[in-house]
Amino acid sequence: MTEPVVETRQLTREYIRDEFHVIALKEVDITVKRGEFVALMGPSGSGKSTLLHLVAAMDRPTSGEIRVLGEDLRRLSDRALARWRNEHVGFIFQSFNLIPVMTAIENVELPLKLTNLKKSEQREHAATALKLVGLGERLKHLPRQLSGGQEQRVAIARAIVTDPDLILADEPTGNLDAASAQEALAVLARLNHEYGKTIVMVTHDPNAARYASKIRHLEKGILLREGMLPDEWIDSNQAMTLSPGITHKKDWHQGATRQASSS
Repeated sequence: MTEPVVETRQLTREYIRDEFHVIALKEVDITVKRGEFVALMGPSGSGKSTLLHLVAAMDRPTSGEIRVLGEDLRRLSDRALARWRNEHVGFIFQSFNLIPVMTAIENVELPLKLTNLKKSEQREHAATALKLVGLGERLKHLPRQLSGGQEQRVAIARAIVTDPDLILADEPTGNLDAASAQEALAVLARLNHEYGKTIVMVTHDPNAARYASKIRHLEKGILLREGMLPDEWIDSNQAMTLSPGITHKKDWHQGATRQASSS
């Protein structure tokens, strides 16, 4: 039986400020198994990014249960959560979040600063990650010297440089043109297909969601049953075909190192 990476039960997130009470997520039950590529879709305000941030331990639930990689995230202190997140989760932001005065390889090295790797090993791992996303010739380029698609691929390299168990992507193609978006999505698909990486991606784009092996929809904070669409999408062109499931798994670093060495 495939091991679950993410498990939630009755997961709820509420925000209360003065007289305003917003239920961003309501009693969500979801399981993501190892090796799956899951796309979370829904209208703006549906709760998909809230769910992703809870899985990433970037926010805490109001109630319910959440276990990621077997860890009960509710029981960890803020310091323990930060350490756990750096070791196990790679997060890809819509806005890239690269430091403009640092080169591509320096940006990718940043998560490794919190590890016990030597400086030379950090540089080697960062170079391997950049080669894997097709930027082996851009190691010393600054973000302003890169296209939007290349910047996002640097961000992907930064997310995978620690060899995380789980990759989370929040609208990774939201700031990209169609061609650059396809390049970024192809990298994610390759990480899933060839290296067995578990990926959860928030997206509003059906074309991006087609790269996933499973698609789940949210509406007004509620996770719909598999195969159901939000009401406002029923009469639109949002229906889509899922990609086939992926079961192949390889060790990321060994495989990537071999590939980089042969390139």
